[in-house]
Amino acid sequence: MDLAVWPGDTPVQRDVLLDMKYGDNLTLSTLRSTVHAGSHADAPSHYGVDAPSIEGVPLERFMGSCQVMRVTARPNARFTYADLAGEVTEERILLQTNTYPNPETFHEDFGGLDPTLVDDLANRSVRLIGVDTPSVDLFSSKDLPAHRACLRHDILILEGLVLEGVPEGVYELIALPLRLAGFDASPVRAILRTP
Repeated sequence: MDLAVWPGDTPVQRDVLLDMKYGDNLTLSTLRSTVHAGSHADAPSHYGVDAPSIEGVPLERFMGSCQVMRVTARPNARFTYADLAGEVTEERILLQTNTYPNPETFHEDFGGLDPTLVDDLANRSVRLIGVDTPSVDLFSSKDLPAHRACLRHDILILEGLVLEGVPEGVYELIALPLRLAGFDASPVRAILRTP
């Protein structure tokens, strides 16, 4: 799959150093990419000075019971708690906005979280928010109010999730980041299992 990345960021690229198809004794590749490609976990250091980088975030925060919920979201607009399709019951929530339908083509009009939504989710003991968009904030946002609200409440962020076709409900989430010392994010292989 060709993953689109944020404009100006490093695209996913594979450089083949050795290849058994051409007589080498093994195949060996180098990966070049932004750590924010596809489904990824933002480290608090991505949006907070002196906040932990990705290896400093406990892995258990990225696995456990989660709730997938649809959101009534409009392109290029922020959504609030009133736009959620029900009540939040789990400490991890994955929001299906359907405003970023094709991860192979970057477009700038995806929906984003209103910071009051983050406040409301924190009041319901949410510790992780995942979205099916490249960011919890709007593309044009420079002050990143949703990111900052997550930092204020110690809520972790998963972005770029593929939730198309996933029914609403409660699942077990496993979305472990790599232990990349000093990095501001990590790709994840996010999976959902039915309890």
